[in-house]
Amino acid sequence: MMQLETTVSETILLDVSTVRLHVTNEQFNRLAQANPDLRLELTPDGELIVMPPTFAISGERNSDLTGQVWAWNRRTKLGKVFDSSTGYDWTGIASGRFSPDVSWIENSRLVGIDLEQYLTIVPDFAIELRSTSDRLSELQAKMREYLRCGVRLGWLINPQDKQVEIYRLGKAVEVLDNAISIGGEDVLPEFVLDLTTVW
Repeated sequence: MMQLETTVSETILLDVSTVRLHVTNEQFNRLAQANPDLRLELTPDGELIVMPPTFAISGERNSDLTGQVWAWNRRTKLGKVFDSSTGYDWTGIASGRFSPDVSWIENSRLVGIDLEQYLTIVPDFAIELRSTSDRLSELQAKMREYLRCGVRLGWLINPQDKQVEIYRLGKAVEVLDNAISIGGEDVLPEFVLDLTTVW
């Protein structure tokens, strides 16, 4: 007679909201491979960031931002647009691993780049959209890191305060209040982002 062993399983909720988890680059790789459905980031000092799903309003806003950049790029064919699921690995330049909400890279910089893995180059342009669960100070730190690594133009869009912070290489941060649009300058020529759908 065959005897079956059974195991009782129960769900355990682990509250890590006050804990800072640090992992190595190799541990991050293993975590990402074992958990492909999670959006993970790694700060330059090795802190693991697990990003929860956004609320519907943030998802809609982010889709709109990505769509506007994508439509401009489809018309101009100047580069490639990447959404918030795209992973960048900048550990080779003493930084972290990030996934900007929207990013864009000019065509000539993509020659020879393997798009089947994390991107190891820095985008020319990046957008971070603040959701209701995001701390503004953490997003500002992320934008400064993007600039340090070589992003030429970055926008931190903050719907809660109806502000856009503009980050440019070698320049002070500019803050726009209640702007209805913003131009892509020389990085995204002739691109104008309509902000009326965000506010």
